Amino acid sequence: MSRPVSPTVVLVHGAFADASSFARVIPELTAAGLEVVAPAVPNRSLVDDAAYIASVVRAIPGPVVLVGHSYGGAVITVAGTEDNVQALVYLAGYALEEGESLGELQGRFPDSALADALVHTPFPVPGSLENSTAETGTDVSVDVDRFPAIFAADVDPGLAAVLAVSQRPLAARAFAEAAPAAAWKSKPSWGLIATSDRTINPEVERYGYERAGMTTVEVDSSHLVMLAHPKRVAELIQEAVRATAH
Repeated sequence: MSRPVSPTVVLVHGAFADASSFARVIPELTAAGLEVVAPAVPNRSLVDDAAYIASVVRAIPGPVVLVGHSYGGAVITVAGTEDNVQALVYLAGYALEEGESLGELQGRFPDSALADALVHTPFPVPGSLENSTAETGTDVSVDVDRFPAIFAADVDPGLAAVLAVSQRPLAARAFAEAAPAAAWKSKPSWGLIATSDRTINPEVERYGYERAGMTTVEVDSSHLVMLAHPKRVAELIQEAVRATAH
């Protein structure tokens, strides 16, 4: 018998963070012998971000387990339809239904503490200056002073302070775009609910996971569960890897 082919784990970060948010999980996975890719998500548009991640996935020979944190959950919901994606893992993330937007899913539940801590900043739309239109978009980020308590309450305060000033903002248009597909309908999926999350209402996470029929776990954690509880996150990812390796 041939040995099972171990999937490559692709880690997709969310809004207000970057791939370094997986810095404590990656060593856990590589120590277990797994190949890991942690791309930079543009955070410009749900559809475009998903297309970019799909291109990363297609370039990987062999099977993939696609992991998404926060907004990254919405991204993998769309990008996860790629043929070589074997499983999806959601970390305090959005599991959208086909045709549903982030705003619609969140709007069904009470706001989290994040809602009144958002900062909106205009940015020039690429190409508009060359065309003399000076068209602008809107970047959304978290108030720097409030970021640690809302986003990273159980993360080392020194690290949380660094994360607060190095945020990767999300373009506002991403909140209103409908997901053109929902990969969880055809791919086995796992979901982690961060029960002390002040960025996404944990009920939003729970609802999306239950609707998708996922295998779920609950962890008493802030939104940045990968930095606060890396071993537990790595265990869940490895569970998905073991269940789908062939």
